[in-house]
Amino acid sequence: MPLSCFKAYDIRGRVPEELDRDLAWRIGRAYSHLFKPSSMALGHDIRLSGPELCAALADGLRDGGSDIVNLGLAGTEEIYFAASHLDVDGGIIVTASHNPADYNGMKLVKRGAVPVSGETGLKDIEELAGSSHSFSPLPRGKIEEYDIHPAYIDHLLSFIDRERLSPLKILVNPGNGCAGPVLDLLERELPFELAGIQKEPDGSFPDGVPNPLLPENRQVTSQAVLAHGVGLGLAWDGDFDRCFFFDENGDFVESYYLVGLLAQMMLRKCPGGKIIHDPRLIWNTRELVEESGGIPVMSRTGHAFIKEVMRSEDAVYGGEMSAHHYFRDFAYCDSGMIPWLLVTELLSREGRNMSELVAERRAAYPISGEINNRVSDPDRLVCQLEEKYDSTCLSKDFTDGLSMTFAEWRFNIRKSNTEPLVRLNVETRGDYALMQEKRDQLLALIRRETY
Repeated sequence: MPLSCFKAYDIRGRVPEELDRDLAWRIGRAYSHLFKPSSMALGHDIRLSGPELCAALADGLRDGGSDIVNLGLAGTEEIYFAASHLDVDGGIIVTASHNPADYNGMKLVKRGAVPVSGETGLKDIEELAGSSHSFSPLPRGKIEEYDIHPAYIDHLLSFIDRERLSPLKILVNPGNGCAGPVLDLLERELPFELAGIQKEPDGSFPDGVPNPLLPENRQVTSQAVLAHGVGLGLAWDGDFDRCFFFDENGDFVESYYLVGLLAQMMLRKCPGGKIIHDPRLIWNTRELVEESGGIPVMSRTGHAFIKEVMRSEDAVYGGEMSAHHYFRDFAYCDSGMIPWLLVTELLSREGRNMSELVAERRAAYPISGEINNRVSDPDRLVCQLEEKYDSTCLSKDFTDGLSMTFAEWRFNIRKSNTEPLVRLNVETRGDYALMQEKRDQLLALIRRETY
């Protein structure tokens, strides 16, 4: 039977209604049956149900003959690193990232941290785990506890030139997620003073589930930046695969502008490289990449698509405006630690404030930010917008949804994969008033179709 916790790219559901120990065991047993790994790296985030679900998952894998390298409490990227750094055949992290506290889930990869998504095995795991299939008994695999931190920290630090770093003061907010212990280890190796709030890992989420992408969740970090008088603020989601930036004034920095900055940094280290970006907002990124001697390549939105294109193009870096940043030398995977390390090197090199680094880019390419609307018929709406603007647009692109480009502005509108939503992004060439005008014009058309 279909299982509601299986999504397009991972597993997420309410515990125990949608995901429990029995299903976790069957997922592990199904993974071992389908992929036949001799060894697997496992870990879990801070959620209270994590240890129990991870133990059941390990039992299922071991009953399928797989040995387990258990990392214990870990962020998603530590499993990515383990699956590419250790001699294991794959990895699974038990996490629900920014979902509510009563949720949990799993992200699965094969050897080399290659994602297991709906098109590459996740549907097969769902079918097998949800069936009455009786698995044959096999010699039970072993389990060992392993500390990945020494090798992982060394690898993170390899992305920056520590000799170029200035003694910065930084506000860090892990949101009671997994990032705190890693930040403590990094602080020992860097000339930074990290002033922390919500640093203690706590799966009860006493300050709310960490998701700094939501505007209502940013105020606590913004206020702490001002209270501590620091030059940079950082916040993470629960499994710290996304990092969010605040300038010295406590203002949130849209992740779209970070893509361009990180692309510049990576092209300094890897001249002439390819940079992957998604289609939602593109002008700022493409301009900076081309000015830095790189080659911009567009990919469909979503980690499975970005990683596939990263590998096929051997790209040095890929970025999404959702704050996922991917690195070739991190097994083409996303990291929430490498981006802020690179930005601190950039701040040190340039001798400028964070606000100064992004101000000219904001002015050059004003953006609407992603605006979600629930509509009755997303497909019909997209067709209506295409028809309305077709006579005046210079070009159209269907890489992900519909992108229409005009002389001084462009927009992208795409459907949600899971809900009757459309997501709108608008950008202009240096004209904030035009961006507002076109944004409002599009929203008026979209909201005619809302429920």
